Order: sequence, then structure tokens, then C-alpha cells
Amino acid sequence: MNHLQLSYSTIDRFIDTIWSEKGLSKLTLDAYQQDLKLFAQWLDKQDLTLIEASQTSILEYMAFKVDQKSAARSNARLLSTLKQFYRFQVRTGQREENPTELISAPKLNRNLPDNLSEKDCDNLLNAPDIKSEFGLRDRCMLELMYSSGLRVSELVSLELNQLNYNLGLIRLTGKGNKERVVPVGEEALFWIRKYIKESRPVLRKEQRPTDALFLSSRGSGITRQAFWQHIKKYLTIAGLKDSYSPHSLRHAFATHLLNHGADLRTVQMLLGHSDLSTTQIYTHVAQARLQALHEKHHPRG
Repeated sequence: MNHLQLSYSTIDRFIDTIWSEKGLSKLTLDAYQQDLKLFAQWLDKQDLTLIEASQTSILEYMAFKVDQKSAARSNARLLSTLKQFYRFQVRTGQREENPTELISAPKLNRNLPDNLSEKDCDNLLNAPDIKSEFGLRDRCMLELMYSSGLRVSELVSLELNQLNYNLGLIRLTGKGNKERVVPVGEEALFWIRKYIKESRPVLRKEQRPTDALFLSSRGSGITRQAFWQHIKKYLTIAGLKDSYSPHSLRHAFATHLLNHGADLRTVQMLLGHSDLSTTQIYTHVAQARLQALHEKHHPRG
């Protein structure tokens, strides 16, 4: 077995273990695996395996990534992956010391999320042509995302049995396989009922039965990529800048709740954030909005 094969085998054991121990999502595991494989390939050119990498090797690779114009956030994630990987190797006796132990993570400036105003959200929600089955589906998806703060991955993977009409609730499985239940507003419930009654049967056609709530033209569940393309079209129709994304509705959900008096803990639970510090970024958006309103309307603003 050559150096690269040894490294790949080590990566597979690591990925299998953290999957069973932490229940991480496939997207997160894929990102870890990709980071480690690229590092393994770089080390292979120096006739080294991942297990043999030194602190100097890791620092040189990080410098190489910077030279390659890798984004700061990507580099921070890479270092986090390496720290977890080498902690695992020490724990399982593959190494005696952790070469990442004394390497500090770079401080990242947390960019405030692009903020859709309430009027912007109205314009975006009204953009789909609800006379078509696709437009009605998209209106329903946008309303639900804004109503409940769903992640795009949660939205497109929804199944019929996750929705309770009588209680107005959706049961979700988010990051790390953590379950949460979120309320659905009356407006979103109206569009869900309308979509299921009028559009979904048409989209299903004569395909085999599927539990997916939101269907594509093929009769199967719509993908994240397809939904993103629709969002881009509706942003243009609504006259909004193309720097917004599907995630912008989730940001708007959190920010508008805070603007209307919701407390941070409630927003944290609704968003499914495990760490309150992740939610606190939205308070800056809300505070900035309130400050702007104060300056505009207060006689001594």
C-alpha cells in the first residue's frame, strides 16, 4: 500500500468514527473528507502520509493554501478538520502527539448577513406566477422558508409526514441529526394546502409514490440547486440585488422576529442553533435597523 492509499484508509476510519459518534450531516462529512484528501495529496508529493505530518508540514500547507487564494473561512474550516483528525489519531494511539495543538485558528470577521426588509420579502414572495403549478410550488416554498426559518436543505428534503396541519407545526431534522419542531404561520399553511391540493398532484404525474413535499418536473423531490435557480429568477422579478440567496429568507426570518420583540433564546431554538453565539449575529442586524430608524425619525436622532 503506497503513502496515498495509507492516508486514504486513515481518512475513511476517521470519517466512519465521527459519523457514528457525532451524527454529522453528509455535507459536513464530505467537506472533512475533501480537506483531508487534498492535504494527503500534498503530503504525498513530499513522500509523507497524514500520520507522519509534522507541525511544520501543516503550517507549510496552510501557507500554500493562502498563496492559492483560498478563502479565510475555508482555511479556518481546514484547520478545524485537521485538529479533529489529529486528536482522533492521538486518542486511538496512532500518534503520541497532536501536531495541531499549538496552531491557533485565525480570527474571522463575521460578516453581517444581507438583510431583506419586510417590504423586500413581500416583493420576493409575490414574484412567482401562482397560476402555474411550478409558480404555486415556489410561492409555497418561499412562504414556508420565511414563516419558519428553515435551512434550504431542510426545506427541499421535507416529507408530507413532517407537517401537522392541525397544530401548525413542522418536525425537522437539522444539522447533526438534531430534531426540532417549528411553528408554521397561517399564511404559509394557506399556501401549503393550496399547493398540495392544486399543484402537487399535477407535478406527481404518474410517477411512483413519493413522500417528498416539494416536487420537481420529474415527479421527484426538488434539489437545492434547482431551488437556487428559481430564487435567482424571482430576485430579478422582485427588483432585488442578486447577492441575496435562499439563505437570505432565513436571515430575514430571524432579524424580523428580533425587530418585533422576540428574545434571542426563542430565535435560537427556532433556527436550530446549538450555540447562542451563532444566533447573536442577528442582533447586530436588528440593532443596526433600529438605530437607522431612530436616526431617521427621532427629533434628536
